[in-house]
Parts: sequence; C-alpha cells; structure tokens
Amino acid sequence: MKREPYQILLTNDDGIDSPGLWAAATALSELGEVTVAAPRDQASTTSRSMPITSDGIIKKKNISHNGKTWTAYSVGGTPAQCVQHGILEIMGKRPDLVVSGINYGENVGYSISLSGTIGAAMEGAAQGIPALAMSLQVKNFEDIYQHSNHINFSTAGYFTKYFAELALTHPFPPDVHILKIDVPADATPQTTWQITHIAQHTAYEPVPTRKGSWDEPGRLTGRFMDITPEELDPDSDIHALRFKNKVTVSPLSLDMTSRVDFQQLDNLLRNEK
Repeated sequence: MKREPYQILLTNDDGIDSPGLWAAATALSELGEVTVAAPRDQASTTSRSMPITSDGIIKKKNISHNGKTWTAYSVGGTPAQCVQHGILEIMGKRPDLVVSGINYGENVGYSISLSGTIGAAMEGAAQGIPALAMSLQVKNFEDIYQHSNHINFSTAGYFTKYFAELALTHPFPPDVHILKIDVPADATPQTTWQITHIAQHTAYEPVPTRKGSWDEPGRLTGRFMDITPEELDPDSDIHALRFKNKVTVSPLSLDMTSRVDFQQLDNLLRNEK
C-alpha cells in the first residue's frame, strides 16, 4: 500500500517573503507536501510569544520561486502563532513535521531563547510534532533583519532536507523534541556536522541607539559578541560553528528543568547542611 505524502508545515521569523523560507520550501518539497504559513511582517526575536495584539489575519499569497508558484499563507502573527494557525486552520490536521527557517543568522548559545525561529519549533514540539529549527550563519549583523540577496541558502537548504528526511523516517529519542541546526556561512554539502550542546555564553549583545531624551524613540539594536575559543566548551554550538566551521546539531528538550541535584538544592533552600 502506497504511503500518503508526508505533510510538512514550514514557517520562519523573517517574514513570508524571506529567501531563506523559500530555499527551505524548495528543498522540503522533495520529501512531501509543504504548507507555508509565515508572518506577514518581519518577526525576528519574538521567541515563542503569543501577543494578544496580533490580528491573526490569514491571506493567501502566490509566490514564485525557482520556476514554481506556491500558494502560501501570510499570517498576522508571530512564528509560533503561525504554527498554531497552520495546524488548526490552514492545514486542519497535524503535520508530520514542523520546520522553522531558514533563518538569517545563527541561533546559538544563550541567545536562542530570543529566537522566533526556535519559538516556532518549540510550538510545534509542544503540539507533539517533531520540529527542526534551521539557521544560517551570517558575517554581518545587519543581514539578520533584512532580506539580503547576497546570502546563499543553497547549502542550508541541502541540510534542511537532509535532517528533515531523518526526522520523518526516524523518531526522535525520548526527551529530544527539537533539532536546532546551524549552518556555517561558507559551508558546502560536504561540510561535516557535530552534535553540540548550547554554549554557556551569549552570542549577541544589545546596543542602545538613543542619542537624546528618553522621551524620544530609542530602539535597541545588537551586535555579535567577541568570543575567544578558550571561553567555550569545544562541544558547544558556538565553538563548533565559529571555530571548527561545522554544522551544529543541538538536541533541545521542552523540559527546561535544571539538571541540579534536587536533594542538594532542597538542602540549600531549607538552609540545611
């Protein structure tokens, strides 16, 4: 009996017109039916937020990419809300896989909790669906918030398909809900990959732009942190990406409980020796 095509829900946090999103759609279409539901507007650094100010308006949008015309769904909401709308309204059923990306800029270290890319994958995982969070390293911080045409997503697309196929055909081990994958800026399909943990270090730091009074608008921007290899565990995502030039594959769990010894913590909180 022939199996029904795999159903894949694809979103991102860079908006419905992001070239990274469409590189992922093209790659994933070789594995099954891809439903694209992505934010109407730029939605980077929105984490897994569900703002009540989102209007939830869904509009069909025809987008041509690599000679194919797609019917995609532009959503007035965050990436995590796009996953909810995608499952509950657009698809009307649970997909086999949720993919978030391909993001402009790596999502590594402590900075991952800011990421709309990670947040959308978390929402899929919270619905009991295996999820991938795909990101491509960029060299210039300014490229993170704009659809820079000089960024080549072809290799990141290759790895999106590679790991998506594995996720569709091999169940994740217990306590692995998301695979967070970061691809070096100059990677090729021959670039090796490494299983990594989250670096105990921030990858980005906030930068104020305000020059005048606090009464004036004062948006914060950011920049890459200067980090030396000695500050990092060699098996961490930042170290493997920046200093080994490897694709990093970090298994994430929705269980964010600290790995502390519970008895030791209990004694500390009770002020017992």
